[in-house]
Amino acid sequence: MTESENIAEIRRAVQALCVDFPGTYWREKDSARAYPGEFVDALTKAGFLAALIPEAYGGSGLTLSDAAIIMEEIQASGCNGASAHAQMYIMNTLLKYGSEEQKQEYLPRIATGELRLQAFGVSEPTSGTDTLSLRTVAVRDGDEYVINGQKIWTSRAEYSDLMLLLARTTPREEVSSKTEGLSVFLIDMRKVVGNGMTIKPIRTMMNHSTTEIFFDDMRIPASALVGEEGKGFRYILSGMNAERILIAAECIGDAKWFIKKAGDYASERKVFGRAIGQNQGVQFPIARCYAQMCAAELMVHHAARVFDAGGNPGAEANMAKLLASEASWAAADMCVQTHGGFGFAEEYDVERKFREARLYTVAPISTNLILSYLAEHVLGLPRSY
Repeated sequence: MTESENIAEIRRAVQALCVDFPGTYWREKDSARAYPGEFVDALTKAGFLAALIPEAYGGSGLTLSDAAIIMEEIQASGCNGASAHAQMYIMNTLLKYGSEEQKQEYLPRIATGELRLQAFGVSEPTSGTDTLSLRTVAVRDGDEYVINGQKIWTSRAEYSDLMLLLARTTPREEVSSKTEGLSVFLIDMRKVVGNGMTIKPIRTMMNHSTTEIFFDDMRIPASALVGEEGKGFRYILSGMNAERILIAAECIGDAKWFIKKAGDYASERKVFGRAIGQNQGVQFPIARCYAQMCAAELMVHHAARVFDAGGNPGAEANMAKLLASEASWAAADMCVQTHGGFGFAEEYDVERKFREARLYTVAPISTNLILSYLAEHVLGLPRSY
């Protein structure tokens, strides 16, 4: 597939930026469990994190297809886009459903990097991906909302100024459809951390800066409401599709990194007097992962095009995420196997990327839930849950 010069230029620009953040940088951050702030600042300065913000608000006005290339190339360069990717997919909800006042107030400052929109408060300990069963509630009190509840797996909350929060504003028993009664809020975290909001880090197997968040009578202005009260579930579905497409693109980038890493090592590593890559038992798994990655890449590009055309890419976004995450994980496993014992040594970066890649067959939605969605909504099978 021949790419446009615009796409090729995006790839070159991202590659040039990532050269300044080699494996040593990421290993140091990983070891210290530190947030890669310098990398995020560089992405912001280069305009990549404002890719989806319209030019009228100081952004680049690019498409989701363009943004997917940015995220893919970050991963293919050995970096970790998870430190910044939320700003892209959260942006979609604000762009589509935010008021003009909200856009004017926040978008220009997000574009310049003065503000970071990196936190997405949806999942809860008791409901997980059963979003319609969430228990965080927001009650209107005059010109304010009072919020109580808890969120979990809210990554980058400690390094974000703004949060997009989903909460129930009408009790579930009072709505005719369980998809109603949920609302989205754009919260200025600088005003509520320590004043109704408590953030607690969660240590995980990869350096992902994730947290759990507690809301105790947290008061926010009514102007923080995004769109109409009670329509929030529909609003975030579009953002979730963008999230799945962008993360699928990251998985493609990871797969490309693993395949190149394995190919280079197999060509250079000599055992029994010959390069191990001459052996079909080594080269066939690499070739198979390449074919798997290419097939998944086509679905990612297709899903992004459907999104950009204004369609509803529910099936496409889910399939892209499913296929790309599995291609990435297969390539990760193959890369470790190709390197043998050296695959477990930190200096090769394989073990770090291996741990990072494992996440995406589980998050932001698990493989089984994607299969359930396809079975019911695409194939017309009986609902399983």
